[in-house]
Amino acid sequence: MLIIPAPSPTTAVHYLATKCVDSVRHHQSNKWFMPWGPNQCDKIRDLEEAMSRKIEANNIVFAVHIPLPNKEMSPWFQFMLVILQFDIAFKMYNQIEDGAMATIDVGLAYRDDTLSEWTEMAHSIEQRKLSCNFTTSKTYENEGRYYECDLLPFMELGSVAHKYYLLNIRLPVSERKKVNVGIGEVKDIRLVGIHQNGGFTKVWFAMKTFLTPSILIIMVWYWRRITLMTRPPVLLEKVIFALGMCMTFINIPVEWFSVGFNWTWMLLFGDIRQGIFYAMLLSFWIIFCGEHLMDEMKRNHFSVYWKQVGPIVFGSFCLFIFDMCERGVQLKNPFYSIWASDVGTELAMAFIIVAGICACLYFLFLCFMVFQVFRNISGKRSCLPAMTKARRLIYEGLIFRFKFLMLVTLTCAAMTVIFFIISQVNEGHWHWGDYTVQVNSAFFTGIYGMWNLYVFAIMFLYAPSHKRYGEQQSSGDAGASGEDVQLTTTITHVDGPTELYKMTGKEAQE
Repeated sequence: MLIIPAPSPTTAVHYLATKCVDSVRHHQSNKWFMPWGPNQCDKIRDLEEAMSRKIEANNIVFAVHIPLPNKEMSPWFQFMLVILQFDIAFKMYNQIEDGAMATIDVGLAYRDDTLSEWTEMAHSIEQRKLSCNFTTSKTYENEGRYYECDLLPFMELGSVAHKYYLLNIRLPVSERKKVNVGIGEVKDIRLVGIHQNGGFTKVWFAMKTFLTPSILIIMVWYWRRITLMTRPPVLLEKVIFALGMCMTFINIPVEWFSVGFNWTWMLLFGDIRQGIFYAMLLSFWIIFCGEHLMDEMKRNHFSVYWKQVGPIVFGSFCLFIFDMCERGVQLKNPFYSIWASDVGTELAMAFIIVAGICACLYFLFLCFMVFQVFRNISGKRSCLPAMTKARRLIYEGLIFRFKFLMLVTLTCAAMTVIFFIISQVNEGHWHWGDYTVQVNSAFFTGIYGMWNLYVFAIMFLYAPSHKRYGEQQSSGDAGASGEDVQLTTTITHVDGPTELYKMTGKEAQE
């Protein structure tokens, strides 16, 4: 059997910067150095050649053309993340100092054909702290060996609207201003360009385009069923409708426009949409379980759940602030990174760790609520033998299907928490260096499909119906002694529980 693998979500391409010579004494901001092609720059092989030709460090430009020769970038790539790594040789007289900071003068240009001039897209002077280790002894015999340096965040673009990109990187040296002093002997600069796969993008867009009308139709149908009721909608029905709205909001395939327009804010907008959905989904599960606890507390009011929902809203707001601190700034300066400073790195690491811990604690609390629901139902189930066989079988079936729905909810919550933690780790693994977590495209699309299927099922099963089961008692029930059990529920049809189960015992009337 032929198995066609699903396209990976992202692709990483490695680049080695070409060392170009800027012979002009005063650097021209509008001059761009091409590493290859008909207008390629005057190149040098290494620093030894630069020294023999008496070329100063300030006149060396590291040029990188993205993509590689005979290839083109595409808007289907959606975003581009670039990671930087220095190749630094050990020299006894030029070692890397503790806390060394590399100052990088970088410019980014673009064009859409091989004949037009380069157009500047961004220019910035950035600083990156070096984190390098020399694994052998620092002796003259080991001169020329390379340090092991961590990867450094370098650039992130929210759209790939042009075919060709050009990076010109300078490492300006100033003894008087202590600029790029004590960073060792930089031999080469390596870049890793990461972008979304075009094949995965098309699959993702098609999936969102298909799911959007499905959720929209069931949401309209669900609200219409609610409006037909003579009573006002209960809290659970309102929350389910709000969940459907959030699912529709995240489903709408506005990404199609990013293929034709240079919308650099799409990454930030996508994060905001996903954050709103996370907040709504986590809040829904708390209210969903709370409304089925069947305790003595008067529920059906949002104020009852403010202690549980409040931290979720606060955490989502913190997520938004954290995202704005990086991707919000990157709308103006794509070379900015919160990971570039010690304080920013510590804050980002602490945020990821705290977010993971809070997600796990939330899941444990949700498990506790589901356990309470099951315990309460089991306590009421002891009253079922007092019913007639036919009626007892109906209620036992309803209880079984309700428990199954709660287990599905718990499974969906577990997968969501795992996906959230993995996505946070995956987004930051380039900044950590050695540890890599790969998110398979099947897992990514599977979680998204699971959310849609779950929301669809909840709205279908919990849509109010004018049919009522269990409201009339048979003649045998009327004359039975002991306790009678009434299970009040609104159901779409006899095979599915949909609103709220309440078991109340009452004395039989003779």
